[in-house]
Amino acid sequence: MPHIPVHPSAQKRHRQNLKRQERNRAIKSRVRNAVKVASEAIAKGESAATEKLREAARALQKAASKGTVHRNTARRQIARLSSRLHKSKTKSA
Repeated sequence: MPHIPVHPSAQKRHRQNLKRQERNRAIKSRVRNAVKVASEAIAKGESAATEKLREAARALQKAASKGTVHRNTARRQIARLSSRLHKSKTKSA
């Protein structure tokens, strides 16, 4: 059974938490999809991989600025994606 607050301030805090949870879930889903698309594009060696990486980095940075994802996590994921892209470009060249 879910927790049902009794005090008015606790009720408000619960409503706020539910709204934030919904918003964070949407943001994280958007980030995961962008990262997945970018990593697949890098793995396939697509020419649009750079653009996909840019979109993923943008989504990660937005999520980090809103506090949904920790900023170091976002930076680490961007760094790993970009290093994979650069390795694939030097390997193919």
